[in-house]
Amino acid sequence: MLGLKLPTDPRWVNIVEMNIEDILTDHAWCEQKAASTAVSLIVGFPEYTDLIQEMIALIKEEISHFKMVHDKILERGWILGRDRKDEYVLQIVQFFPKGGSRTTQLVHRLLYAALIEARSCERFRLLSEELEDKELAEFYRKLMISEANHYTMFLGFARQYGNREEVDKKWNELLTFEAEIMKDLGKHHSIHG
Repeated sequence: MLGLKLPTDPRWVNIVEMNIEDILTDHAWCEQKAASTAVSLIVGFPEYTDLIQEMIALIKEEISHFKMVHDKILERGWILGRDRKDEYVLQIVQFFPKGGSRTTQLVHRLLYAALIEARSCERFRLLSEELEDKELAEFYRKLMISEANHYTMFLGFARQYGNREEVDKKWNELLTFEAEIMKDLGKHHSIHG
């Protein structure tokens, strides 16, 4: 369903289980960045009314997810750690050339967002199925559903605003690029790494 060309190595869950505090901190910041992305789309593309409406709803949802993850951190007696660079995202957003029309820029940003949500969904599914901590596994199962909805929303908007054939070609090329990046990731205690 997600179209990802390289699944996460299931052994990544072993890394997660040894580093739950770091994973939860990284996850909280991922939720905050997702909300920030929605804000930046509103600021950058205010003329796309239907997109704006969805981004307003997304901001609320992502901030509520941030709170949920932060609550998990507090329940375990920890505090939110500092944000770290997301090597996955930094590499992904280099794929499309800079510039182009406003529509092209928007489509590229929507495709990046769709891909990040798809990989998060795939990772959350793995956590929901493989974590020994059943309470945390159930938590990730619920969040996985949201990530799938976000992925389809962003991809749908990219197809709506761009030429469908062109967008699908770019999406497929981005998926291939992402698979190459993932060969070197999946060995770190972060949501995307």
